[in-house]
Amino acid sequence: MRTHGKKYIAAAKRRDIAAQYQPRQAMEIVKQGAYAKFDETIEVAVRLGVDPRHADQIVRGTVVLPAGSGKSVRVLVIAVGDKAREAEAAGADHVGAEFVPKIKEGWLDFDVLIATPDQMGQVGQLGRILGPRGLMPNPKAGTVTMDVSRAVRESKAGKIEFRVDKSGNVHAAIGKASFSVEALEQNFGALMDQIVRQKPNASKGVYVRNVSVSSTMGPGLKIDTTPYR
Repeated sequence: MRTHGKKYIAAAKRRDIAAQYQPRQAMEIVKQGAYAKFDETIEVAVRLGVDPRHADQIVRGTVVLPAGSGKSVRVLVIAVGDKAREAEAAGADHVGAEFVPKIKEGWLDFDVLIATPDQMGQVGQLGRILGPRGLMPNPKAGTVTMDVSRAVRESKAGKIEFRVDKSGNVHAAIGKASFSVEALEQNFGALMDQIVRQKPNASKGVYVRNVSVSSTMGPGLKIDTTPYR
């Protein structure tokens, strides 16, 4: 049986476990309850009314968080020629096809991998390495593209990817405990709007069933799902 420390218990007392909070109030309470010595991540969990076993009910998308993610994102771009130069000008941390063999050797010092379509033949060879880590470029995520400048800028600005898991849940980080309540509320709204836009036609009944928000170390708070149904 899991036991919690005094700080967690104190944070838990700030919430009504049966209540469904409005987003702004939830962010205020979560910020107040973030007690760790590091800048905790604020995480959202969304329970969806989909069956991910069916391909037509997979929910996947991206969103640029208006207030940023609070993370320093290292971007690798696999491109050559003019596209490589565009990536460098846009602020990519690493650029070039020569990184493909480096990755095969175990180099993984990046958070986002962007590739131009003509380089996917090489990048595809890295599937077993990149796939399990969620780093494989994908056209739906905007990471297989000829517009590398935009992809780099968005990644640096706080673009995140979300995908429903096998249990029908979406987990996403929307910022840090050091963010203002307003910034967290903006990021939460942008995420939820995008999840709602991704509702599959095959999804029946209530789509957004439960939403909760928590800090890395703190207890979760339920958020009112009425606006998203």
